[in-house]
Amino acid sequence: MAPFLSTIGLLIISNMFMTFAWYGHLKNLDNKAWYIAVFFSWGVAFFEYMFMIPANRIGYSVLSLPQLKIIQECITLSIFVPFALFYMEQPLKWDYLWAACCLLGAVFFIFRST
Repeated sequence: MAPFLSTIGLLIISNMFMTFAWYGHLKNLDNKAWYIAVFFSWGVAFFEYMFMIPANRIGYSVLSLPQLKIIQECITLSIFVPFALFYMEQPLKWDYLWAACCLLGAVFFIFRST
């Protein structure tokens, strides 16, 4: 598989774990002590790193560091919005669309010189 596609796939999986590590405890462990949430999140984050580290190493072979970061942010938003809407049951806001537009602008500027 091409390095670019491998990077994207691994970053998607990594972001799924990351989103749950960072925010899943707010719904699942809200009645537990904060340090229990920390250990839970660390456990989930371990799997995030198992995908993120290879993704960044592979991606850095074909992308610049800023390009890699902007791709990461776009993937983060594309994972976070459905998570917020469906799992955390947050209301849909126009701000999600505006944030996505800003990220598309970032993608344009980071990749236009290649």
